[in-house]
Amino acid sequence: MTRAITYSAFGGPDVLTLTDVPASDPGPGQLAVRIEAAGVNPIDGKLRSGLRPSGEISEPRRTGSDAAGIVTSVGEGAEGFRVGDAVVLFGASGTYADEVVVDAANAQPRPPEVSAAEGAAIGIPVGTAYQSLRSLAVGPSDTLLIHAGSGAVGQAAIQLAVLWGARVVATASPRRFDRVRALGATPVAYGEGLAERVRDATPDGITVALDAAGTDEAIQTSLELVADRDRIATIVRGRDAGSFGIRAFSGGSPEGLSPRQQEWRREAVPVAIALMAAGRFSVELGPSFALADATQAHRALESGTDGKITLLP
Repeated sequence: MTRAITYSAFGGPDVLTLTDVPASDPGPGQLAVRIEAAGVNPIDGKLRSGLRPSGEISEPRRTGSDAAGIVTSVGEGAEGFRVGDAVVLFGASGTYADEVVVDAANAQPRPPEVSAAEGAAIGIPVGTAYQSLRSLAVGPSDTLLIHAGSGAVGQAAIQLAVLWGARVVATASPRRFDRVRALGATPVAYGEGLAERVRDATPDGITVALDAAGTDEAIQTSLELVADRDRIATIVRGRDAGSFGIRAFSGGSPEGLSPRQQEWRREAVPVAIALMAAGRFSVELGPSFALADATQAHRALESGTDGKITLLP
């Protein structure tokens, strides 16, 4: 047996329960991984609460998709991995656990320069940022507006866009300006008068916008400042993005990601790991919680705690 966090009904953080579950051996093309850190993502809370539809719960449901750990067993045909290898997991299932079995395609080697907590912080945020910027064709000729620049996706998007030669303006609360500046973006406070403040910061205008906030203000400001609506995207307001004539990447969108976009999300993980190992990319780590304290971790998630929250089995 091993331990995992499960829930049997939709609801608040209190529905999360530490449960004994059967341990599994890896099948062909799979790895068994002892989890050292699991990333806590906003989508985890949305699925748990039922805010993001995921079907009826007929048995205890596990949660979590990002993690880092150590390979404990290698299934037949899982080439490139050995017992004892440090790995980053992404797009997995049930990573809030002591151990998990995953397809080898959902694992990447983790160099010693990247900690387990940092590795667990990569998957969804960096994959989302990388795919979104690739889809919007952000490059050296662009000035990019990122809404919610101090969040995990926003921070990843700032760093990638700067590396690709774009100028970046990012909305944030004033207390988070230093972090945004340190990543290479010009911070602008959200709130009344946002469009005018962005104009003041970018006399040559905005060419592309990425919404990671989901507010009406973010959508309307982007529409006001970006001439080409095909270069405005949201990762939060997928359900009504079409009514604004803008693009949506997940975020509840009825249209799924294309095969190319899914490939970009996978590609993002080894790219980010290599950049982190070279000291050219960083993640902001927030509080860590024991696996048994997943309820408290989700409360911290809902309160808007700064930095990436992780669980440490």
